[in-house]
Amino acid sequence: MSDDARAQATGSAERASGGVAGRGVHLGFLLVTLCLIAVNMRATITGIGPLLEQLTADTGVPLAALSALTSVPLVAWALCSPLAHTAAQRWGLNRVLTVSLILLTAGTVIRSLPFVSVGGWPIATLWLGTAVIGASLAAANVLLPAVVKQSFGTRVPLVTAVYTALLAGCGAIASGLVVPISHVRTGEDPWGWRIALVAVCATLPIAAALWMIHHRRAGHGRAARRAAGVRRGPSVWGDAVAWQVGAYFGVQASLFYVLLTWIAPMAISYGRGEAQSGVDTMMFQLTGVISSLGLPFVLRGRLERWVPALLPLLALVAVLGMIVAPGGILWWGMLAGLTSGASLAMSLTLMASRARDHHTASALSGMGQSVGYAFAAFPPIVFGLLHTAVGGWIASLAFAAILLCTQALLGLLVGRDRYVLDR
Repeated sequence: MSDDARAQATGSAERASGGVAGRGVHLGFLLVTLCLIAVNMRATITGIGPLLEQLTADTGVPLAALSALTSVPLVAWALCSPLAHTAAQRWGLNRVLTVSLILLTAGTVIRSLPFVSVGGWPIATLWLGTAVIGASLAAANVLLPAVVKQSFGTRVPLVTAVYTALLAGCGAIASGLVVPISHVRTGEDPWGWRIALVAVCATLPIAAALWMIHHRRAGHGRAARRAAGVRRGPSVWGDAVAWQVGAYFGVQASLFYVLLTWIAPMAISYGRGEAQSGVDTMMFQLTGVISSLGLPFVLRGRLERWVPALLPLLALVAVLGMIVAPGGILWWGMLAGLTSGASLAMSLTLMASRARDHHTASALSGMGQSVGYAFAAFPPIVFGLLHTAVGGWIASLAFAAILLCTQALLGLLVGRDRYVLDR
C-alpha cells in the first residue's frame, strides 16, 4: 500500500472514530438535558395539594374551588395532547418542545404572581399560570417519547425508565418540600406559597436553556421543518393498536390519580395523623421510582410479552391488603406504588416501541395521552362517590380492583408484537 493510501485510510479511521465519539457526547448531553427536564415536569404540579390551606387563607377562595386546580392540568393534557403532534409535524419536534419549555417556565412564574388588573379586568394569575403549565406539560409529555425514539434506538426502555423515575421521584419530593419552604423566614414574614411553588422548580430555566442549546446544535433549517410539515399518512385514531395503548395508559393513570387523591383520607380514617398520611402519599410515589428503574431489566426475552399484564398483580395484592389489614396502609401503598411507577414507564415505552419511527411515536403519544387523561379524570371522582354513598372503603377499593383487572386484560393485548399503522 502506498503512503498516500495509508494516509487516506488513517484519516478515514480517525474521522469515523471522531464521529462516534462526537455522537456519544451529543447523546450524553441530550440524556442529561432530558433528565433535568423530567426533574421539573411533575414538580410543577404536585406542590399545589399540600399548599391548599395556605392558598385559601391568602386568596379567600373556598377550599372546594381551589381543589379544582389539581384537575386543570388533566383537562389541559386531554385537550392539548393531540395538538402537540400536529404542531410538531408543522414546525418540527425540537422547536415545539423548546416553546413548551419556555411557556412552562413562564407559567410557573405567572402562577405565583399576585392578582393583576389589565384594562380594568382582573386576571386570576393563579388559574392562568396553572392553565399555561398544563398546556405546556401536554406538549412535553407527548414529545419526549418521540425524542427518545428518534435519538436512542434500542435503548428506549432504559432511557424512558430513567426519565420516568426522575419525573415521579422529584414530583414526590416537591410535594414534601413545598410546605417547609413556605415557612422559611428571611425576615419577619415567611416566604409563603408563592415563593415555595417557584423554588421547587428552580432548575427549570436551566433545563430550558440546555434544550435550546441542543436544538441549536441539532440544526433546524427550512428543509427539516418542511419535511416535518409535509409528512402525512394514515391517522393513528383509526388504528386498533393505538387505541389499546391509549386505553392501557388511561387505566394505569387512573389508578395513580385515585391513590394519589385518596391514600391520605383513607389513612386518616384508619387513625393515622395528618403528617403520617402525607408520608404515606409520598412513599406511594417514591416506590414508583424503584419499579420505573427496574422495568428495563424485566423487558427481556419471553417475559417481555407478559410484563404489561403482570404489573397490575402487585397492586391487586395491595388493594386486598387495604381491605383486610388497613393498618398497614403505608406498606400497601408502597406495594401499589411499584405497580404505578412501572406501569407509567411501561406505557411511555409502548408509545415508542409500538411505532416504526419517531413521527408515528409522536402521533401515538398524542393520541394515547389525550384518550388516557380524558378517562383518568373520572375514576378518582367515582372512587369518592362510592365512599360517600356506601360508607367505608370496601366498595371504592373494589372499584380500584376492577381497574387493575382491566389493565391486566389490556396488557395481554399491548404485550403482543404489533405496531401502529401496520397493515
